[in-house]
Amino acid sequence: MTLAASPIRFPDVASRPVMTRRAWWLVVLNFLVPGSAQVLAGDRRLGRFGLGATLTLWALALIALVVWLLWPTVLYTVASTTITLWIVAAAALFYAVLWVVLTLDTLRLVRLVRTAPSARAWVALLSIAVMTVVSGTAAYGAYVATTASGFISSVFVAGPSEPPIDGRYNILLLGGDSGPDREGMRPDSMSLVSIDAETGQAVTIGLPRDFVDFPFDADSPLQAVYPEGYGAVDGCEVDACQLNSVYTEVELKSPEMYPDAVAQGSEPGIEGMRDAIEGITGLQIQYYVLIDMQGFEQLIDALGGIDINVETRIPIGGDEDNNGVDGWIEPGEQHLSGYYALWYGRARYGVAGGDYERMQRQHNLQTAILQQFTPATVLSQFQGIASAGADTVKTDIPQSMLGYFVNLGLKTKELPIISVALTPENGVDSAEDPDYEYVRQLIAQALIPPTAEPTEG
Repeated sequence: MTLAASPIRFPDVASRPVMTRRAWWLVVLNFLVPGSAQVLAGDRRLGRFGLGATLTLWALALIALVVWLLWPTVLYTVASTTITLWIVAAAALFYAVLWVVLTLDTLRLVRLVRTAPSARAWVALLSIAVMTVVSGTAAYGAYVATTASGFISSVFVAGPSEPPIDGRYNILLLGGDSGPDREGMRPDSMSLVSIDAETGQAVTIGLPRDFVDFPFDADSPLQAVYPEGYGAVDGCEVDACQLNSVYTEVELKSPEMYPDAVAQGSEPGIEGMRDAIEGITGLQIQYYVLIDMQGFEQLIDALGGIDINVETRIPIGGDEDNNGVDGWIEPGEQHLSGYYALWYGRARYGVAGGDYERMQRQHNLQTAILQQFTPATVLSQFQGIASAGADTVKTDIPQSMLGYFVNLGLKTKELPIISVALTPENGVDSAEDPDYEYVRQLIAQALIPPTAEPTEG
């Protein structure tokens, strides 16, 4: 091999212009195709190893892109398993170290002392900057992957998946409030989200906390205790015979009703609530999500706040006559932090409509969260979300279903959310012996796909 044939490997070391141009070429090649600088000018064994690792990374990225375009659910499912996340973390850490080694070796091959004095600092700075950005990004990716794996392991169970029922997934959302002024936790926010398993069309059903005399299905252990409806005969075992007191009664007084609840990633009180809401709505619930109200505040803060059109002046704190109010959320377009979003959704005293208006505000929050928080937003704030969620979210959604629900949620985001209002204006008075057959009819009507043609009699 002659000197002229390979100026990169055998340069004219006495020529500063040649060595300077060579230095820039090596730095650029190390950035664009890691390993190529070594193949052309240094240790070819190291270069082939680096080049092979680079081409492997590109091939995996291309495969992931094709799978994402053609079968996104597969990619989401694979990416949301703890084993995959640990593999990703290990691979990212490997590439972070490899790029540091290749960059430092490239600087050795450059021979800075042979380049033009005016170029030396720039060549060195560019190499170090590229190494810091690329390797630092890979190292951070490893950190995020391990954090995500821990988050998934701590929040989601490793159980079997449930099939859709009548083409839908029904998920119970509970907002728990375990304040110091009450025994145990009592769900103050209850809604059922029914999602079409194909289209992602979501129907939300807000459930007033003061529903009374509601039935249980025949296979519920609560049906044997309350055959005529919750508290209808002998009264219930807590201070208020209404929907949100089912949790307290079962969890604190009769947990033996649901002996397998904990093993299945749930709680006796949650299973009691599931049975109660199934009895009210006539829908079978596959999964639940329980969010502690303080955790909700942390979650919204982690996502950077939320935009809400506030229609009514909302009190913060205080009693039903607005005595002792700590502040107000004023009407108009507002960007709410977690603290104010929490009060926007939970305040029920001193405002017209009471619990029914509160249910509408909670529906507004759910809609705003779905519309405003994209996957990119969640990814950019993932550390804060994981920190908030690991301590405050409880669910029995299995890890194996995460990818499916991520993909389904992206479809839901593109469609309007249908809301079923169980309010007096819609013929349902939750505290005055409600007609549960009528409630079920309202819900069944809302679940009919918008594009469905009426059948002929």
